[in-house]
Amino acid sequence: MALKNINPTTTSAWQKITNHFAENKNINIKDLMKDENRKDDFSIELDDLLVDFSKNRITQETLSLLVELAEEVGLKEAIESQFSGEIINATEGRAVLHTALRSTSEEPVLVNGKNIKPQIQTALRKIKSFSNKVISGKWKGYTGKSITDIVNVGIGGSDLGPDMVVESLQFYKNQLTTHFVSNVDGDHVSEIIKKLNPETTLFVIVSKTFTTQETISNAETLKNWFLKSATIFDIPKHFVAVSTNLEAVDSFGIDKKNVFPMWNWVGGRFSLWSAVGLSISLSVGYDNYRLLLDGAEEMDIHYRNTEFNKNIPVVLALISVWYNNFYLAETEAVLPYSQYLKKLPDYLQQAIMESNGKGVDRNGDKIDYQTGTIVWGSTGTNMQHAFMQLVHQGTKLIPTDFIGYKESLYGLTDHHKKLMSNYYGQMEALAFGKTKEEVHLELKFSGDQDKINTLLPFKVFEGNRPSNAILFDKLTPKSLGKLIALYEHKIFTQGVLWNIYSYDQFGVELGKELAKKLLNNQ
Repeated sequence: MALKNINPTTTSAWQKITNHFAENKNINIKDLMKDENRKDDFSIELDDLLVDFSKNRITQETLSLLVELAEEVGLKEAIESQFSGEIINATEGRAVLHTALRSTSEEPVLVNGKNIKPQIQTALRKIKSFSNKVISGKWKGYTGKSITDIVNVGIGGSDLGPDMVVESLQFYKNQLTTHFVSNVDGDHVSEIIKKLNPETTLFVIVSKTFTTQETISNAETLKNWFLKSATIFDIPKHFVAVSTNLEAVDSFGIDKKNVFPMWNWVGGRFSLWSAVGLSISLSVGYDNYRLLLDGAEEMDIHYRNTEFNKNIPVVLALISVWYNNFYLAETEAVLPYSQYLKKLPDYLQQAIMESNGKGVDRNGDKIDYQTGTIVWGSTGTNMQHAFMQLVHQGTKLIPTDFIGYKESLYGLTDHHKKLMSNYYGQMEALAFGKTKEEVHLELKFSGDQDKINTLLPFKVFEGNRPSNAILFDKLTPKSLGKLIALYEHKIFTQGVLWNIYSYDQFGVELGKELAKKLLNNQ
């Protein structure tokens, strides 16, 4: 078996952490931050990325005990098993190799005894040449006009990843306009159709099996709309597919030459690095797409080779386990201070909750400890005027990731200074709060002497609310790749620690089966 099967709660490290938690659970971030070396000791740098996790309820001892847990459950071996192509998705009998998709090393990765690197390179060359043809205008529609619009038709990982990346990299996009159709709700596709001209639109149908109900329903609707002004012989100029089902693609009318591969060793929610990312390459150009992959590869190398206490995804995963399993915090907020990243929380919801939302362990036994955090969020500063009230003064403990950039893309420095002062200000407010004494003084000086007693309790902030600062120099395709890969590896690390299979998703099936049954009975 590729992954060890160890219930974390039976390890000696878990016992030590439990005792440590009992003694230290009332620890205060404000006290910890009095140590002038704390920020340096609780920060990790990786080129253009700085992760500062000093504002957490942890000490060096907490961290070393959590690292001990990671070692005891065999995390190092698990990471190697993943990267080398062992069948770690055991319930589905698959390797998990999204890391191979962005690897530039010559080292072979074997699946069923066959090196997969050459087929990855072939697919990338195909994406490059196709993207270049469409972007340059050489690829013509049925009336001889160049393409102006791309429509990505997919759902789940075939939609959320590409959609999030295209949105995040708007600054780098070319003249093409990219649209995404996912929901089986006919209103979704109808609204997109309003914006399209059949003569200049290219449809990218993304479905591994080419049977996904939502995707095929939308693809058929778009094809029927297209055929109102074109003929079936024009379909090859306007429809391409990312799929493994060549037969179904062929009967849909798509030319075999316009089919891009998918592989069963890539899970849907980790597939934007494969041909599923074709719409990204079309939107920002192949060179930027390659930079996205390069950024992810940089994080892969860091994750695979770095000691756990200096390993960004591992440390963030361990801190998350600390809050989830010991403080029993059920949710985590992801708060990007960039409007470009507004779709990142949605994307991470799928990546994290579909992966680690499991109630049985790798043995098939029911789990009696917490797994899978609930992830949610929005962009700063919008959310400061929305749900942050609850994070600051509510009764729930919500560990938070703040994602920021030192430099803005359009260079409006006044705006960016204000944005970043909010970024730092929020973390400080969460960590340090405001004491009764401070509020008392404030009310006294503001002339609200008579209101002091009535207002005081409402204006106190307890503080001691944890956050991580994830800070990049600038939002580029490369730094975005690094950020996404960071969260991917955090997911896997937690899955290993919780003794669950992160890469299957049987939980999405039952509702689909029942929907099918109900549909057939109508």
